[in-house]
Amino acid sequence: MAQDEYLHALKILRNHKVRLTPQRKTILNYLVNHHTHPSVEMIYDDLKQHDDSISIATVYNTIRLLLDYHLVIELKNGDGSTHYDYFGQPHYHVVCDNCGKITDVFTDEFTDLSTSLDEITRQQTHYLVTRNDIEVHGLCPECQAKLGLLAQAEK
Repeated sequence: MAQDEYLHALKILRNHKVRLTPQRKTILNYLVNHHTHPSVEMIYDDLKQHDDSISIATVYNTIRLLLDYHLVIELKNGDGSTHYDYFGQPHYHVVCDNCGKITDVFTDEFTDLSTSLDEITRQQTHYLVTRNDIEVHGLCPECQAKLGLLAQAEK
C-alpha cells in the first residue's frame, strides 16, 4: 500500500512538472513510509546516515514543495516544534498532552466529519474554508500507565 501511495504522489508531482531529483524522491518515500510525524531535523538525521547528498536545506525545500501540493501537512507539537505527515489517505490525529506523541486515526467517517465541520464553519462564520486539521487530545496508553491512570480509564 505504501508503494502505491508513493507512486501516486510521484504522479501528482510529475503532472505539475515538478523536477523529481533523487533527493526529493528519497524524502517523499521516507514520509510515505514513516508514520512517526517527524520534524525536518529527524528526517535529515535519518536520511543523512544513508545518503550524503541530502542537506538540511534540501529537506526544508522538499517539505515546502510537498506542502504546496497538499501531499504533506504540518503538525504543531505541544513543545513548539513542527512535524510533518504524509496525507495520502485522509485521517485525523490524536495528540498526547503529556508526551506529545501524535497518532494517526483512520476511519471511513473522516471525510463526512471533515465536510460537516467545513459546512458548519462556513454557515456560522462565513469563512471560505480552505482546509481543516482535526486533532483530538488526551493521554496515550503509555502515559496513562506511567501516571497510574490506566486502571481508572478501564473502569
